[in-house]
Amino acid sequence: MKLYKLKSGTLLHTDSSFKKGPSFDWDGLLSREDLKRFLENESKTWNSIAESEAENLIQSELLAPMGNQEVWAAGVTYYRSRTARMEESEDSGGATFYDKVYNADRPELFFKATASRVSPPGGMVNIRKDSTWDVPEPELTLLISPKGKIQGFTIGNDMSSRSIEGENPLYLPQAKVYEGCAAIGPCILIQDEISESTKIHLEIHRDGKLAASGDTDLTQLKRKPKELAEWLFRANTFPIGCLMMTGTGIVPDGFTLKEGDQVKIFIEGIGVLENTVGMI
Repeated sequence: MKLYKLKSGTLLHTDSSFKKGPSFDWDGLLSREDLKRFLENESKTWNSIAESEAENLIQSELLAPMGNQEVWAAGVTYYRSRTARMEESEDSGGATFYDKVYNADRPELFFKATASRVSPPGGMVNIRKDSTWDVPEPELTLLISPKGKIQGFTIGNDMSSRSIEGENPLYLPQAKVYEGCAAIGPCILIQDEISESTKIHLEIHRDGKLAASGDTDLTQLKRKPKELAEWLFRANTFPIGCLMMTGTGIVPDGFTLKEGDQVKIFIEGIGVLENTVGMI
């Protein structure tokens, strides 16, 4: 089932129907350890709506499917990401760091965004004025309960200032955490596992034309979702749960974002996350 957060309530899409329900406190909703069972029971009394009405609601009322959960991220989880990071940080002497973390037992985990820094589907994500190389990073994103259980999956856009991070790896927080540095959506796929054959596709459109694109799939993800969740919860607590981006395997070569670009991220089984690029 897919769970959408709307301005006017909640939308649930199962194999057989769309149902519209009331608004929820999403801090409380996503902190439930029995989220799937809760939604199955609650939605029995919700109103069934036509697919056309549901699509109109998704187009006009969609919000990021979260409350005040923190967003965390994992880095260098795909071989392609390792290679790109080594190339961009070579001049700063940090290239070997990325090779080492790719092969280490401990993954790279970092804080990505508060809820206020997250853009909804259709909203604006930002690049920084003091950066010269900026890319979107399309990422499978985990919904994790307060006890560390994976409850679902969504799409994340981890906006990244590659020129800032490449200048010095210690600048990572400035390259990653700023206003409009992430987008989440369009929904949460409520299930505890996802197929390793799941495909991820990125498109960047500029002036109405395709400017860059790329593809990968979850077979290329070295560190699996449950492993990443386990590491995150080793010395952290999340009373209302959290969201965790799992890294990117798509790095457009020789490309940087510009204000006005349109970024589309497709993940099989979840949907499409689309955002416009602004500048801050």
